[in-house]
Amino acid sequence: MTHAFDAFVTAALFDADDRAWFALGDGTVRSEDGQVHAAHAGAVLCAVVHPTGQGLLTGGDDGALVWTRSSGCEVLEKSPGRWIDALAASPQSGLIAWASGREVQVRDVAAPDFRRLFTHERSVTDLAFDPRGRRLAAATYGGAWLWYARIAEQKPEILKWAGSHIALAWSPDSKFLMSAMQENALHGWRVADDKNLKMGGYPAKVKSLAFLSKGQMLVTSGANGAVVWPFSGPAGPLGKEAAEIGYDESALVARVAGDPNSRLVAAGLEDGRVWTCDLTGQRIDMRKAEKGESISALAFSRKAGRLAWGDEAGGAGVFDL
Repeated sequence: MTHAFDAFVTAALFDADDRAWFALGDGTVRSEDGQVHAAHAGAVLCAVVHPTGQGLLTGGDDGALVWTRSSGCEVLEKSPGRWIDALAASPQSGLIAWASGREVQVRDVAAPDFRRLFTHERSVTDLAFDPRGRRLAAATYGGAWLWYARIAEQKPEILKWAGSHIALAWSPDSKFLMSAMQENALHGWRVADDKNLKMGGYPAKVKSLAFLSKGQMLVTSGANGAVVWPFSGPAGPLGKEAAEIGYDESALVARVAGDPNSRLVAAGLEDGRVWTCDLTGQRIDMRKAEKGESISALAFSRKAGRLAWGDEAGGAGVFDL
């Protein structure tokens, strides 16, 4: 199943019913079964699945935080003149968090009066809840700030590393926090002792990263193949080398996705192609062979039986694996 939306695909995500949703640069949120919802008066900048598993939460350059589901759109917050460009949601705790400039706000979907405000020294570029939804990591210049999401008055723990940090991922055991950087590098921390994980050598910027196989591996973009780091054992990737899967000298990997419960990975390339690979056998299955615009969004369904993709020109699709 393919679509032509004629707008940049910001995100492609699956809800709890394995329905694919697409958040677009024209401000709409669309479902694979033809629903079109005008969520924003401007571009969608970020999107996550709502903690209930029903529909998407989106942030836009109109300053709105919107919950879109089959029944329609609900504006949860509106801050005219400000952009919401980072979002996180936790089904485990029912918390949502969004960033606008240096400020991060937290809400509980089950308690409308619950609010927290965390202020940073620099603009926040990404947010990620730990697997239990208790701690919130905020990527910013110079490292990542860690907050206990429900506590009002606190000093954050700051994981320092020079440079701009733009995308975060927690390991499923909460032991490691990984960060893609503005430079051609991946960085991480072992949270318990603030041990730095220096993971360089990338030919391009790492725009996408995801854990898979119950946290035994991390897959990233930023090279001519999907880069897979081993995370088994208490030291994680320390002292270990990455493998590069599906090397293709003609195109870089732009987006990756990983199945949390298996060794299945997916890669979307800058030339518009999409492939999957079960790392057990390392056979590459080309899911979208025709070339086009760079892949901008990629996601597995919750049971990894389906894969959704979107590109920079509004092309999109869903594969049954």
